[in-house]
Amino acid sequence: MIIRSRIVVPMVGEPINNGAIAIVGNVIAGVGRFEDVKANHGGDVLDLGEQIVLPGLINAHCHLDYTLLRGQIPPQKSFTDWIRAINSHKAALSEEDYIASIGAGLAEVQKFGTTSLLNLEAFPELLPRISRPPLRAWWCAEMIDVRERVPVHEVSENLHNWFEAHPEWLGGFALAPHAPFTASAQLFAAAAEISRKYHVPVTTHVAESREEMQMFRDANGSLFDFLKSIGRQLDDCGSSTPFSSLTRGHAVDERWILAHLNELTEGDFDLLTRAKKFHIAHCPRSHAFFGHTPFELRRLQTLGFNICLGTDSLASNSSLSLFSEMRELLRKEPWISPREVLTMATVNGAHAIGRADSLGRISPGFCADLIAIPSAETGRSVFDAIVTFEGTIPWVMVNGDTLSLL
Repeated sequence: MIIRSRIVVPMVGEPINNGAIAIVGNVIAGVGRFEDVKANHGGDVLDLGEQIVLPGLINAHCHLDYTLLRGQIPPQKSFTDWIRAINSHKAALSEEDYIASIGAGLAEVQKFGTTSLLNLEAFPELLPRISRPPLRAWWCAEMIDVRERVPVHEVSENLHNWFEAHPEWLGGFALAPHAPFTASAQLFAAAAEISRKYHVPVTTHVAESREEMQMFRDANGSLFDFLKSIGRQLDDCGSSTPFSSLTRGHAVDERWILAHLNELTEGDFDLLTRAKKFHIAHCPRSHAFFGHTPFELRRLQTLGFNICLGTDSLASNSSLSLFSEMRELLRKEPWISPREVLTMATVNGAHAIGRADSLGRISPGFCADLIAIPSAETGRSVFDAIVTFEGTIPWVMVNGDTLSLL
């Protein structure tokens, strides 16, 4: 088939007026001006009219488990108080609640144009009870071993076998040791080993809050006291930072996606200049919710790190819209261009999940994951029009299948 629209934004080169995309099966076969694509490719034409077509967005960090917690936890006095609050809410949820929450989250991200996502999943054993998602989802087994050991190899083998047996599920699995303050060095080492074995991503939260820095650097503070009260060994605290604690003894490399990285010292930046180039997931609206230390976007970009966007969870956000994340980032960082921000939500996200050769662009050989938004004559650039779009997405295609119609 051939999809025609007023503008196609391939994310490589410039936007194409009167653009078209040829699709064969689930793969893009050609892109260009409509007359050229039609001359070189057969098939029925779907004319989307006055729309802007762009690659589907990629959410590099979300927690669909907590979709049902939208608006349930107001900002707290401290990050530790928020942890206590979410733990209390989680304890009241049943398996059926979590399944409903995941389903609602998948519907919401699709509504806002996400076609691929990394979901940190606290209950990967629930996957057999979830309807096959129409989106590409990487289910990141979130693991915490403060109170009891986690059978990392068993969890990973089960997930590997599940996806081998269900090739119709788009995406796959990944590993998510929760954070250096909740996951042991042994858990991180096991996750790194499995990542190498199965060639899957590893993601974790690190250096998110001031209290996390206080815990590792100063061996005190509310997070330190809370973890001490639940039995965590604290002999790794008092002489490091969250980031240096993570990287001590671990080869954090291109398969790793580190979420947040808000609390960084000059010593951390010295380490970063020598580090292998992992990926960083930034969640602008969750960052604002907590009032975290400003994110060092420009400095991390200058060091060559790939920075992508996520929504985090609805326990610290109001929606699962990456368009809203892009607008919030532009509000905080007005020096950055709308095109760069859109790149973070497409190209950079694809790079982070190891799919830079198949997702995040409209290019021959790439997956047919596309969205369309209305095109209006506003005098603004195409990229301005995209990042300021506030509605729901009227047309979505994933893997060559149309999920919603104009």
